Amino acid sequence: MTQAIAIGDQAGTATAVELRSVTREYGSGQARVRALDGVSIGFPAGSWTAVMGPSGSGKSTLLHCAAGLEQCTSGQVTLAGHDITAASDDRLTTLRRGTVGFVFQSFNLVGSLTAEQNVALPIRLAGQRVSKKDVRAVLAEVGLGERLRHRPRELSGGQQQRVAIARAMAMRPSVLFADEPTGALDSHSARTVLGLLRRMVETIGQTIVMVTHDPVAAAAADSVVFLSDGRIVDRLAHPSAREVADRLAALEG
Repeated sequence: MTQAIAIGDQAGTATAVELRSVTREYGSGQARVRALDGVSIGFPAGSWTAVMGPSGSGKSTLLHCAAGLEQCTSGQVTLAGHDITAASDDRLTTLRRGTVGFVFQSFNLVGSLTAEQNVALPIRLAGQRVSKKDVRAVLAEVGLGERLRHRPRELSGGQQQRVAIARAMAMRPSVLFADEPTGALDSHSARTVLGLLRRMVETIGQTIVMVTHDPVAAAAADSVVFLSDGRIVDRLAHPSAREVADRLAALEG
């Protein structure tokens, strides 16, 4: 069964990411598990979509397939205008470096590097010249212009996550994929990070696809998509945290 959902209501809005009839299976024979079951969905450019669902619903698999971290078993994935369904590992690596940014629950910063060096790292790995001016500008954008030379151990959890976001944005990606970006943060730091993501959407038109289990985080997005058993079962536009929590409780019940 295929579900087709387009996030956003504006006619003519460009689609940053699109999955068409995507299935993702693991294992074989009787041990085969279908994590995604014929999912079709489009994420418009300049939108922020939260993906939610019970444990094992397929939300992280959806993110991984959309970002090219995993290949789907069947179906088609288009990312920033590129069909990545059958792309080689080398092609995917090149595309991700220039098109995609990632933010995870664990900040994944290099402990021996300063904030400035951590942000510059993906630029160096892509073989490009590092502009200190640009690196410092992106750190200033996330409110860490005075923390350039601080190492991760000298920063709070919220500050480390903001460095991770700055690092993801250093290449000016078409799409920012976030997997539980506030999961390791206290409520104050989480609000700061969510506010930063909102400003990115509103000021530079950043496209964000975010997996979260937190109704408050999900309510900060433009739309929330709900998965269950590998299928899209609902979508809410501009919901309150209570609406998100109630819908998630119904799925888990």
